Amino acid sequence: MRSMLFRLAALAACATLLVGCDKPSGPAAGPGAQMPTPEVSVVIAHAQSAPLTRELVGRLAATRTAQVRARVAGIVLDRTYTEGTDVKQGQILFQIDPAQLKAKLNAEEAALAKAEADAVNAALTAQRYTELREKKTISQQDVDTAQAAERTTAAAVQQARANVESARLDLSYATVRAPIAGRAGRALVTEGALVGQGEATLLTTVEQIDPIYVNFSQSVQELTELQREAAGAQGTKTPAAKAKVEVLLPGGTAYPETGAVDFSDLAVDPGTGAVSLRATVPNPHRVLLPGMFVTLRLTTGQLEHAFLLPHAALSRDAKGASVMVLEADGKVALRRVETHGMTRTDWIMTGDLADGDQVIVAGLQKVKPGAIAKLAPVETPAKTPSGSPPGPAGAKG
Repeated sequence: MRSMLFRLAALAACATLLVGCDKPSGPAAGPGAQMPTPEVSVVIAHAQSAPLTRELVGRLAATRTAQVRARVAGIVLDRTYTEGTDVKQGQILFQIDPAQLKAKLNAEEAALAKAEADAVNAALTAQRYTELREKKTISQQDVDTAQAAERTTAAAVQQARANVESARLDLSYATVRAPIAGRAGRALVTEGALVGQGEATLLTTVEQIDPIYVNFSQSVQELTELQREAAGAQGTKTPAAKAKVEVLLPGGTAYPETGAVDFSDLAVDPGTGAVSLRATVPNPHRVLLPGMFVTLRLTTGQLEHAFLLPHAALSRDAKGASVMVLEADGKVALRRVETHGMTRTDWIMTGDLADGDQVIVAGLQKVKPGAIAKLAPVETPAKTPSGSPPGPAGAKG
């Protein structure tokens, strides 16, 4: 029994020695093993003219807004316009009962006729008294009194005429007209309502929305950068284009009409630290409505010899922005650049770049300046022989 156990222990020891002899050994296991060359993906830089563009958020507002109010007291007889439609300047919107105003005008016209008659009588009296004074049949006091009465009645005529004009004006206000051309809003009163009693009752609002305003704001730093970029673009051989605005509707749809910035506030809002700006955009089809929030693309000029590179290519450190370039000898080089805004996919940049440079966009974490790198192989889809159906993965012919 003991001899059997001894033989089994000996066989186990031999098996352990044989397994240890089968372990691989080679250069990869040694401490001086060489790391493989990192692979990177690149894009080719091409110098081009690029617009200096910023995307901002703005709110639409009417270029002109007029509140239509009742300027005389009375009962509304009729609303003569259709709510939410375009109206012309001077178009009738409401009709207020004019009966009382006509009666007042008639009374003022009668008072004017009486004042004119009194003035004629006073003028004739003054003329007769003057003639009698020449004959010394009346005193000078009587003449002075007659002439004073003539002047008083003449002034009364002027006052009566002014009263007639005022009454006629009030009567014209009974017909409420659109002060400007635009889109008339909802009527705030109905037929039978008493308006203008002690206050100028608001009847409706007319807004002019073609063109339409886009109000937006920018921080002082962003505004300074825009002005600096625009000034730099103007310093190139090609003059910078006038700042223009493109509107993106909710959902990202581009609005076909372009506008321009027409106002910049002279002061900074102390609450937000931003400057208010405004652009004017044509709106012939009334697609844009006041109060809407839109994305606007602000273009301040044209930058010559610029490069549009993917967002992934740009890195930043304490010294500024930079990109990595794969040179012809396979070495990685760092190039300093300056950014001038961005699009949805690319940075607009200038700096130490040349046309045709291979800018690294993938694999940046595996390389550093001066290191060796190589282009990653381009993956192409496997081709299936003509006329043969694709077989299962890993299948051999």
